[in-house]
Amino acid sequence: MGGADRMPVARDARGGHIPRMTGYLVKPDPADARLTERVPGVDQDGKAIETSVTVERPLTLFLNSQEIVTLMTIGDYVDCLAVGYLINQNMLRQGDRVTGVDYDEEIETVVVRTAHETDFEERMKKRTRTSGCALGTVFGDVMETFEEVVLDPGAEVRTSWLYALAKAINTTPSLYLEAGAIHGCVLCERDRPLIYMEDVGRHNAVDKIAGYMRLNRIVPEGKMFYTTGRLTSEMVIKAVQMRIPILVSRSGFTAWGVELARQADLTLIGRARGRRFIALAGEHRIVYDADPRSVGEEPASVQRKGARAG
Repeated sequence: MGGADRMPVARDARGGHIPRMTGYLVKPDPADARLTERVPGVDQDGKAIETSVTVERPLTLFLNSQEIVTLMTIGDYVDCLAVGYLINQNMLRQGDRVTGVDYDEEIETVVVRTAHETDFEERMKKRTRTSGCALGTVFGDVMETFEEVVLDPGAEVRTSWLYALAKAINTTPSLYLEAGAIHGCVLCERDRPLIYMEDVGRHNAVDKIAGYMRLNRIVPEGKMFYTTGRLTSEMVIKAVQMRIPILVSRSGFTAWGVELARQADLTLIGRARGRRFIALAGEHRIVYDADPRSVGEEPASVQRKGARAG
């Protein structure tokens, strides 16, 4: 792992190696046998079938000697998930130096170690449940930090980038297309997808990207965020905390997600499928440089698999 928190990182569920690839820095590996299982069943005609299902497993997270939470996760990129979770819960601040991430696969535990103790104890008392698909918490002081963030007003998103990104992401081999029951999140720059993470909860996928950015010193300037999941308040809050001014989804919106996006001047684009999309906040960043009529509709195979995956 490189970056501001450069450290010896213990083996994660895939050996701790994050692949470098042409185009993507990180992308899904649906061939990883640990992430899916083949399960027998029957179809609508009573015919025997066998299908891939996504595996989920518990992961208990410690910050130094304090147990924080048990997450349900597919179990890849554990170091990124742990660091990103702590960042997005404001339990790791910019001045906190991470000295190590230790993962023990046998006892399903990950420990993030810092050079000095953090001030998370009081915030632990204020946690509330969120609408995430797995175990998610948000702390009492998150909104205070949210209100302090100023997103780049000069950032832009071109419609040609949106169309190119949707095509690239939706045709990338992934667990989302292979087995479903999973969410994907992608950090993008212009029309290039950079980091594609997946997990059973969309918040986990976001946290993996936040952790990867921190550990590899990737800055938010010039970046966009794409997700397969709903544009909820939690997704908006995390995008703002990560200082990413543009959030795009193939799915829909919640009312509070839209309200918070408008409050933060976050560009919020949803229902992005094929040539279509809807923007409900931050429309001033959109540059209409592509004719939608020149863009093909989303392939039926992607629509079917996407509906199953959600």
